Amino acid sequence: MKDGLGRSINYLRISVIDKCNLRCTYCMPVAGFEWIPKSEILRYEEIQAIVREMAGMGLRRVRITGGEPLVRQDLPELVRQLRTIPEIEDISMSTNAILLPRFATELRLAGVDRVNISLDTLRRDRFEEIARRPVRLFDETMHGIYAAERAGFAPIKINTVLLRGLNDDEVADFARATRNKPWHVRFIELMPVGENLHLADRFIGTDEVLERLLEIDELLPDEGPRGNGPARYYRFAGAPGSVGVITPLSHNYCDSCNRLRLTADGRLRTCLFGDHEVDLKTPLRSVGSVRAAVESALLDKPERHLLVMGSDKGSGGLGALSQVGG
Repeated sequence: MKDGLGRSINYLRISVIDKCNLRCTYCMPVAGFEWIPKSEILRYEEIQAIVREMAGMGLRRVRITGGEPLVRQDLPELVRQLRTIPEIEDISMSTNAILLPRFATELRLAGVDRVNISLDTLRRDRFEEIARRPVRLFDETMHGIYAAERAGFAPIKINTVLLRGLNDDEVADFARATRNKPWHVRFIELMPVGENLHLADRFIGTDEVLERLLEIDELLPDEGPRGNGPARYYRFAGAPGSVGVITPLSHNYCDSCNRLRLTADGRLRTCLFGDHEVDLKTPLRSVGSVRAAVESALLDKPERHLLVMGSDKGSGGLGALSQVGG
């Protein structure tokens, strides 16, 4: 698949639900958010049909996201259905790991290759302030990471959104963890949307993060783990893991974008922060094909996002990152 600018598109992020068992301060409001009605959410068979048709157009990799995807009932069944599509080479999942102790082995057997785990603090006493849920869920998150390791997931990527004055003093602790564990920690810049604009003064750029990491020890450029993301990776000499930075604001990577996003209610979003999206659910349910809609979406995929810290004007109308799975 090629978009209107000639970029190769082979990666689809699939949001299966907009709900989550956390309320992380940068991602989702504590209350008052309007959920997608259940009748409007794509069935697993419909997701499979969309992926199958897009695979015939060149799609090769998918990532299952939410909200928190494991909140949706019987998620391994969707994985099994996607695994029946021969062209799909890689299935990954983003999760907060809270439910992984229950599902890690089944997901691995179903066909998930890799997991990205959201973890914004290594301090139990700080978890509740960031996630706005009981601290016992921090313990479940850590149990989930270890369950993923036992189930054979590799590589394990840890996604950490940095907030100045809240968790940025843990940069060194996260980085040092990669010297002992085969974790690939990626520090992610805060991305402004409607519900998190109050955090604008907590933005910290990844250039500053790299300067802090160099105070620990020399950083060696690294290819990083396999995957589809835009992170730049580094490694401490002899470390089994790596550190990476994802820079949507300070250094955008739109020129090499290879992805589309499917929302839980069946809209194909061509840019995480663009306002361009195409309805796939209606043509799927009415004529049984989404090819024409996908081709139309590709032609109109924007050149780049227009994010600006402190404003939601460039966020494509997103109220919360949880709406599209990040």
